Amino acid sequence: MIDLSSLQGSRFAVLGLARSGLAAARALQAAQVDFAVWDDDATRRAQAQSQGFPLADPASLDWNRWDALVLSPGIPHTFPKPHPAAVAARAAGKPVIGDIELLARSGAPERIIGITGTNGKSTTTALIGHILKNAGIKRDIGGNFGPAALDFRPLGADGVYVLELSSFQLELVPSLRCQVAIWLNITPDHIDRHGDLDGYVAAKRHIFDNQQPGDLAVIGIDDAPSQQTAAGLAAAPATIVTVHIGQPNPTGISVVAGRLRDARNDTEIDLKPIKNLPGAHNWQNAACAYAACRALGMTVEAIAQGLATYPGLVHRQERVAIVDGIVYVNDSKATNADATEKALAAYDTIYWLVGGTPKAEGIVPLEPLFGRVVHAFLIGASSDAFAATLEGRVPYARCGDLKTAVQQAHAMASRERRADAVVLLSPACASYDQWPNFEVRGDAFRTMARALPGAVVEAGGVA
Repeated sequence: MIDLSSLQGSRFAVLGLARSGLAAARALQAAQVDFAVWDDDATRRAQAQSQGFPLADPASLDWNRWDALVLSPGIPHTFPKPHPAAVAARAAGKPVIGDIELLARSGAPERIIGITGTNGKSTTTALIGHILKNAGIKRDIGGNFGPAALDFRPLGADGVYVLELSSFQLELVPSLRCQVAIWLNITPDHIDRHGDLDGYVAAKRHIFDNQQPGDLAVIGIDDAPSQQTAAGLAAAPATIVTVHIGQPNPTGISVVAGRLRDARNDTEIDLKPIKNLPGAHNWQNAACAYAACRALGMTVEAIAQGLATYPGLVHRQERVAIVDGIVYVNDSKATNADATEKALAAYDTIYWLVGGTPKAEGIVPLEPLFGRVVHAFLIGASSDAFAATLEGRVPYARCGDLKTAVQQAHAMASRERRADAVVLLSPACASYDQWPNFEVRGDAFRTMARALPGAVVEAGGVA
């Protein structure tokens, strides 16, 4: 874990005892830093107490005797209503910070790559981590995705921490410096926590706050808020490189028709053959990962090799099996139309498994991509609503449950034997009508697909 002994003499109140809060408590305890913990859930409090963590309700502390509130990023501190502990701390002039701010204050010598944006953060984080590991560079990845930051190993000055950073986390890291800061894209999200789109964008922009000359800001510029962000950083001390997908970028990095081109040194990498990075959204992830790894001094050849061997992430367009040339893809993480849009755009011939607990927009926003769908197999509580949207546009079958959908899609795809066909689970829905979460749903699909007669699992695929 991260050594926080440099913080001895300070007192921290930790609120929220899920993954990041417990990691903060462990690190503070190991470093013999004075702290207390709290969670509004009594069961979590009891579990923390059984681990030897001192309890104190931060909403009723004498904040003159404490230095900072370490807040779980999931707990509101501004919108829609601040937690009483955040109100009490700020009234006493004490900062409200997150676990990653403790990492920033620890003095750890490792370089930090930070990744934010609305979509693609986890893939880009994992992709950079894979490229670095493939090249023999010591690294740990985590933050919003994977292990909590304070559970990272000490790696030394030649090591790299790769941090996925959400808007919630970035509001709580006043000291964090990212030697490489990646901004992927922006679409409206978490408006209830930030008040409006401007508030959401402002939270994300904190990733650039403490950059210095010699640092790098990598910014995808395929949406208006991101273009405005790039323009607003023109006078920043860090070097800025922009990433553009679908059109040439004469001064930065672009991907056109699957070919990544770096105009800064006239290098190219062909991304089209990389099976686990399909579609324009993944090309954006790959281009930003390329820029980050080049900033660390890696060669184009080493980065290309890392990209080519990337195994993918589970439940995110995960290629789980091939049956008679038909690829079965687990995109269970796609719990809304925006996420499913990325998957539908990545393939041309789709047998689509869709449905569950629907979101307000349903699948209406996906109508421009319906031409890619050969047949839809409807599952779960959304079946009636989705059937109404698809009527007259896409042939569909009401399957009821995932097992039936897999069986019917397999039978149809095997019978029709279309070129480049995929059986795609990309539900555009939450799972709660039939499954505890999207992970269990995706695991079930993977098991079903691999149990089909003749199923083959690709070498290097995600297990």
